[in-house]
Parts: sequence; C-alpha cells; structure tokens
Amino acid sequence: MKAYMFRISAMTMFAIVLAVTCAGPMAHAQQVVADFSAGPPSGQYSFSSWTPKTLPELIKGNSSGEDVKIIGHLFLPSGTGKVPAVVLIHGSGGIYSAMLDFWPKRFNAEGIAVLAVDSFGPRGVKSTADDQSQVPFTADVADAFAALKLLASHPRIDPGRIAVMGFSRGGITAWRTGVERIIAGQKLPNGLRFAAHVPVYSGGCVGLFRLNVKPGVFSKAPMLWIHGDADDYCTMAPCQDYADRIGKAGTPVGFVVIKGARHKFDYDDQKRYDLRTAQKTLDSCPIEMDIDTFAYYDRSTGQSLSGGPLAAVMKKSCSALGASYEGNRDARDKAAQAATAFFHKVFAR
Repeated sequence: MKAYMFRISAMTMFAIVLAVTCAGPMAHAQQVVADFSAGPPSGQYSFSSWTPKTLPELIKGNSSGEDVKIIGHLFLPSGTGKVPAVVLIHGSGGIYSAMLDFWPKRFNAEGIAVLAVDSFGPRGVKSTADDQSQVPFTADVADAFAALKLLASHPRIDPGRIAVMGFSRGGITAWRTGVERIIAGQKLPNGLRFAAHVPVYSGGCVGLFRLNVKPGVFSKAPMLWIHGDADDYCTMAPCQDYADRIGKAGTPVGFVVIKGARHKFDYDDQKRYDLRTAQKTLDSCPIEMDIDTFAYYDRSTGQSLSGGPLAAVMKKSCSALGASYEGNRDARDKAAQAATAFFHKVFAR
C-alpha cells in the first residue's frame, strides 16, 4: 500500500513540482455549475461535493447539506453524438500534468470524454503527501460520485457508460466506488453508478483500507487493475491478491502487469526518485475491515482488532520505510493501451 504519511523533503519537492506543473491550467477562472444540462464545452468547471470525514459518514450520506465546491476539467471528444466518459481521480500529490494532457488526449482520440477531478486545490491543499488528514480519503469518494452525477447530466454523455480511473491514493477511490454499501449510501438517481473501475498502481490493497471480500461486497461492474511489477511503494502482490479475491466473489476482474514499471509511471519526469524514509505498509500486514460492521480483523487469525491491539499489529507487522517512483513513457503507453481496450469492451455492452 502507498505510504500515506510521507515526511520527507524529496516527496515535498515532488509535490511542489506537481503544483508548478499544473499551475497554468488550474489558475484559470472556473464557471460554477449546478449540472451539465446546458451541454457546456470542454473547460474547467466548479461543482458541488462535500467532505465526509469517515466511512460511516460517507455511507450515511450528506444529511447536513454541506457544500464544497471542487473543480473538474472537462475534455470532450470531437463530434456531436453520445459518448462514454471516464472520471480521473488523482493521488496524494494532487492533480498533475498527465491527467490534464496525456490521459485526456488518449481517451478523446478513442471517442471517450474525460472529467479530471481536482479534490485538493479547492480545499486549499496542494498535496497530502506529508499529512493525509488534510483531506479525508472519503472526500475523494464523495467527489467521484459528484463527478459521476455531473457528467451524467451532460447531453453528450451516456450516463450508463461512465467509468472511474484512479491513481495511487485515487486507486482506492476507483475500487471503493464499486462497493455496494458505499454506492447505496449515495442515493444516486435512476440507478446511476459507475460502469467500470480502473485502479492504477493503487494503494489500499493491504492494511486499514482493505476490505474483507465476500459475495455482494463489490458490485458486478468490471474492474481492471493496472500495476507495475517494480513498484516498491504500493507493491503489486497485495493488489493481485485483493483483485483475485474480488474476482472470486463475483466481480469481473482483470489485472495488467506492466513489466519494470515503478510507482507513478505515468508521470512526465523520467528520473527515478528514491525516498529512503518514506513510510509504507508491508505486504504481510494482516489487517482488513468488515464493511458491514466497520470492525478491523487480523485476516490470518480472524481475531477482532481495536485500540491497543490494533495499534500493536500496525507497529509490528505493517510499517516499513523506503520506496521510489519513476516516470516511464513506455509503461504509460502500455497502460493506456490496456485501459482503452478495456473501456471499448465495457462500453460496447
């Protein structure tokens, strides 16, 4: 799983680079919209979401009527007919150049619209690399569903063919939006839900975010996991195991291995960065959550964990230091080919 509490100068510098890279597009004024029913063109738009702080709060729904404006970068393919769409969700470094250039161009060329969501900037946060509590992970999920509802209202978008694709921390959102109890809590109109889920070098496959997988926990919407086998930050093996369990429980699941790819392989910078003091979760971490009770368990023993015992297992079996990331254009192209092939198959149904 990705180290979700980085406290290192190298990672801080990485976040600053991302902020500078994206400063141009994000600095433009955004039009505030309630929906896309007027059929707006490609551009930046501000729309409503909220900030649930916990998973139970997310599932309960926005009963307080909280309104937080977030930003979506809409990229429509040429033409006038109905098209499918993909919601892109960023990781801990915030929205970055590939989400505003590489991925939209690749998907638009295939006739697929894109809405790249910025969950951090509108909340006054550039990066959560040093402190993940700045933006709750559940807020990312709320933003993804808000983006789904927004896209579904656009005259050019087919509401039955909208997928979600998330990177690293955003990968958690990509698979969490496929959890039936979470979907039910959003009270989406007309049975609206994501048609497919694509976690890319996802976090959360081991440790506190991992769910106990049983039939009915995840929806039947197909998943495609994309991961580099050289990723030492969000390591691949736990995600393969997690995806396999989800598949055996009844969800159509595919897993694409990108040979030699490290974490953040779609990043434009091709330099390798070694983060010697980066915190991460060990593959052997046995903790998982029951989505029905929100209780944590040691999946190797079945023992319920909370308070001191939970903290002790986290300290003894789950924590480690050291990771790296590296952009890789060849790996990025292979990931894009896999994703577009998957979307064409799903959207053709």
